[in-house]
Amino acid sequence: MIDIGANLAGTSFDADLPEVLARAKKHGVEQIIVTGSDLESSQQAIGLSQAHAGILVATAGIHPHRASSFNSDTRAALQSMLTQECVVAIGETGLDFNRNYSSESEQIASFNAHLELATSIDKPLFLHERDAFETFFSCIKPYPSLCKRAVVHCFTGNREALHAYLELGMYIGITGWICDKKRGRGLRNIVRDIPLERVMIETDAPYLTPNKQQVAPLLAKKHRNEPWTLQYTLAQLAEAMGCDIELLREKTSANTREFFNLPQALV
Repeated sequence: MIDIGANLAGTSFDADLPEVLARAKKHGVEQIIVTGSDLESSQQAIGLSQAHAGILVATAGIHPHRASSFNSDTRAALQSMLTQECVVAIGETGLDFNRNYSSESEQIASFNAHLELATSIDKPLFLHERDAFETFFSCIKPYPSLCKRAVVHCFTGNREALHAYLELGMYIGITGWICDKKRGRGLRNIVRDIPLERVMIETDAPYLTPNKQQVAPLLAKKHRNEPWTLQYTLAQLAEAMGCDIELLREKTSANTREFFNLPQALV
């Protein structure tokens, strides 16, 4: 399995990252993509990826929550980071109108700047969209070539949004959200519509712990999700898609390796 999105650059993992990676390996997670959500975490993700080459790789970008910090200096710094070999995607970027920690106009400006960067840099997009489908769609639709190299990470939208993204050629990232008995019901009802060639899996650690009642007592730190729990998302997704779990394991890993052009895992 490959976890396409874990926030390992955060302080949650400062004290025991080697143990976190060991647990992930023990439970079948071969590689992890460390999410960059601002300049600091992007640089930290790069450092972790260099220190754990073959196991970790990074993304670099500005999360919509932090879009208010985006300026010409930020763009230049990102452009430099994106030349690093261990940086496999541009992002996390996109729109989040659920909380609006940055204004909608600031988010749109930052997202558009990332899209413009992507036109000149040969790396895929790692995207975030929450409660912003129509505006998000209008921003990315004019870039058909980018859409085919974009994954909507942590997808929790409805059938209309799912089909719109798939029609643009985009990939879909599924997290432990699908395991939530109440919140994940809508997602479980539509994932059969995702072609096997377009789906990937992720934990979004330390967030979105799957099967909380079962998994929480097994976590090394209370309320901190880890990449080793990816197996639960895989199992629930396979059930919801009506797919053999081993086939889904193989397809999600193959999709991820090809999409992000990942180096060979050190197993």
